[in-house]
Amino acid sequence: QVQLVESGGGLVQAGGSLRLSCAASGRTLSLYTMGWFRQASGKEREFVASITWSDGRTYSANSVKGRFTISRDNAKNTVYLQMNSLKSEDTAVYYCAAALMGTAKYDYWGQGTQVTVSS
Repeated sequence: QVQLVESGGGLVQAGGSLRLSCAASGRTLSLYTMGWFRQASGKEREFVASITWSDGRTYSANSVKGRFTISRDNAKNTVYLQMNSLKSEDTAVYYCAAALMGTAKYDYWGQGTQVTVSS
């Protein structure tokens, strides 16, 4: 079992920044890939970015490249999503998730945190 708790969402003006945090606990986290997903109202959930605990390899969706950065702090068991140059279309509930490395199957999810970007 892996437990995930997100924080850091809120209301921000377009062009502003927010940093989301995902505190993880449970089984050997080094075996997992951590991902950030988002779901806007009336839309399907979409992948935002991912990072491996073991070696920090990252992947990002094209829609956020150059604006969002995923990182991790192994000592704190926390994954971050730094979001800069926010746009109204970034408004969504953001979820943290965990998948065993090599599976791309995210079995563990946090409760989500709302990010609202006002234009």
